Amino acid sequence: MAELGDKTQLATILFATERGTPKVVVFSGAMAALALATALAVFVGDRIGQILPFRLIKVLAGVGFILVGLWIIVRG
Repeated sequence: MAELGDKTQLATILFATERGTPKVVVFSGAMAALALATALAVFVGDRIGQILPFRLIKVLAGVGFILVGLWIIVRG
């Protein structure tokens, strides 16, 4: 349930509730969106990996996750 809060998933649920909308169309659209987002992430990650050392990327990602966690704790 924790992953259900993503806006894309909520939009998919909304589209799936529409009567007359073929569910295979909703599913296909959601899958295509996920595939495109993943392809973009791989492309951008590859480019960043060519510029920055892997260790620095890992440290920046770790710091980013910690900052987001702290931000959520402080806001909540």
